[in-house]
Amino acid sequence: MTENMAATQSIIEVRDLWFSFNGRPILKDVNLSIQAGDFLAVIGPNGGGKTTLLRLILGLLEPNRGWVRIFGLPPQKAVGRVGYVPQEVHLDKRFPISVMDMVLMGRLRHASGRPRYSAADREAAREALERMDMWSLHDRQLGELSGGQRQRVFVARALVAKPSLLLLDEPTAGVDPAHQSEFYTFLRDLNQTVTIVLVSHDIMIVSAYVRSVACVATQVFYHDSPEVTPQMIREGYQCPVEMVAHGLPHRVLAVHEED
Repeated sequence: MTENMAATQSIIEVRDLWFSFNGRPILKDVNLSIQAGDFLAVIGPNGGGKTTLLRLILGLLEPNRGWVRIFGLPPQKAVGRVGYVPQEVHLDKRFPISVMDMVLMGRLRHASGRPRYSAADREAAREALERMDMWSLHDRQLGELSGGQRQRVFVARALVAKPSLLLLDEPTAGVDPAHQSEFYTFLRDLNQTVTIVLVSHDIMIVSAYVRSVACVATQVFYHDSPEVTPQMIREGYQCPVEMVAHGLPHRVLAVHEED
């Protein structure tokens, strides 16, 4: 890890945050601090507020109470330093856009109402696609790709602006199991220079790849360790799971009695 990444520096600060939708509390009393160089896995049950928390951090939603800061700034003023891969990218497969053009959108600048890309933009797009092992398909139409290939393109689009912070919401959706381990290994390597926050339902990735875990179930329970403890599972899933394997690419759920 670089000297700058190793330094203790808060990248994301969330304080006293509350958010409701149609009168239903989604998140309440959230306090969270994410340091530079962290690789945080955000886990929790469906409907627990994981994606909502990500959108609040991005500034796509406004909290009812409390605040969010990224690099000490309101989220809307830090967008140039943040890459984001949403859970679902809705795309008409018939829409005529190439892989290269999709990635270049991550460096979009407007001049006289029309996008213009420099040689540096195109080189950055090439580098991002090469990192995702997708350069060989750069001239293919996006709609011709598999779900996993498209997801790699969307990650490349998020990386092309060379962000300091990368937020990913279920990034392996559509990625076949054979390539998921390879994808997480790529993220672990990327974490040497980029702080990563990853939302996932797949608890088995936690021990093998990330540095810390936040369990989100209306409230947020942060643990500065990749180990998923029985207390965390109780807090987030209301299930007395006895053990989750640590440091292995699989999980072990011991037999347990209901409370």
